[in-house]
Amino acid sequence: MGKCKMLGAVILSFCLMVTSVCFMPRTVQAKEITSVRQVKKLAKKQVKGAKVVKVDMDYESGKLVFEAELRKGKKEYNLTYRASDSKLISYEWEIESWHISNGRGNIISEGKARKLAKKQVKNASITSIVRKRSDGIDIYKVKMKTSKKKYELKLHARTGKVLEYEWKLVTKKDNNKGYIGEEKAKAIALNKVGSGTVVKVEFDNDDGTPVYDVEIVKGELEYEVKIHAKTGKILKFEMESIYD
Repeated sequence: MGKCKMLGAVILSFCLMVTSVCFMPRTVQAKEITSVRQVKKLAKKQVKGAKVVKVDMDYESGKLVFEAELRKGKKEYNLTYRASDSKLISYEWEIESWHISNGRGNIISEGKARKLAKKQVKNASITSIVRKRSDGIDIYKVKMKTSKKKYELKLHARTGKVLEYEWKLVTKKDNNKGYIGEEKAKAIALNKVGSGTVVKVEFDNDDGTPVYDVEIVKGELEYEVKIHAKTGKILKFEMESIYD
């Protein structure tokens, strides 16, 4: 009898131990990307039926990322994954140029272009919209944002069709590194151009150098100004017609 009781106690203790292990809360850890094979698997899962044509490694804001290029039908996709946790941080597709025609009819109004853009990205606010000419095609370039993502769309200005679609995760601003800030960068760029409408201010890491990329539209010209994020020095200044 004593042996039976002892055996029963041992079995009960084992069952309790197994139960506690099975139902113990587990911390799910993000999977780090360590191979190109992982990137291809993630990309093909994101864009089903697409073919991965290239995978590159790069650094964004000092962090290792993997960039995957895919093709499916008339579209080319570009996906960027953060290596540390395999998170998708940017997603882009575009219709390849030889599949795009000039289109017929009049150019749609800016108001209609805004409605079409907001239909594509729900609950996003439009930060800028510019009509220009790209590769002989009239387009509307629309920038939008939500609390978590920034978007850029290119709409055919005659048909309203989306030709390019891109989103990027909004990166947290770091105010402890001595950066001049977006407002100062805008002021420097506007002073260089003289005047105009700022349609883009974006922090970037250019081969290890922190920079602000500023785009300004003035009349029929578009300016791109690259500014050192710490010194305020203009590193690059380019100008082109909005009609190419």
